[in-house]
Amino acid sequence: MSSTQRVNVGKQHPGAYKALIALSTEAETAAAAAGLDPLLTELLKIRTSQLNGCAFCLRMHTRDALKKGENPDRIAVLPAWAETGYFTGTDRAALRLTEAVTRVGEGHVSDDEYDAAATVLTEEQISAVVWLAVVMNAFNRVAITSRYPVSG
Repeated sequence: MSSTQRVNVGKQHPGAYKALIALSTEAETAAAAAGLDPLLTELLKIRTSQLNGCAFCLRMHTRDALKKGENPDRIAVLPAWAETGYFTGTDRAALRLTEAVTRVGEGHVSDDEYDAAATVLTEEQISAVVWLAVVMNAFNRVAITSRYPVSG
């Protein structure tokens, strides 16, 4: 690791960071209005952070999920969600779409990925999941670039 002190971009431009927080609040409100379970919302944040390797956000959202009553086993198997029976059809569709949005540089959000989500999720839920993924990807990039500290 470099010894160069990183700029905390959230503190450097607090107006932009506050706007990101407001966008996050709006995305969570949309998810709730679309009928997405708050536990699923946290799992989507965790899965996005796993894919991006954001330790800061992983710790925060894992703690949030546990406080909200999430089953630790579901968190433990989240990287292999498709191989388990822990997740509902809605969970699976939302996780698949979240992964596609997060990995957009690896082939965009394919028609297969989108169609799989659309067979289970409503239009309102699809939009909410996409916004949650967009926001979480932004937070991951802020935390990773700024090297938000994570220690025991």
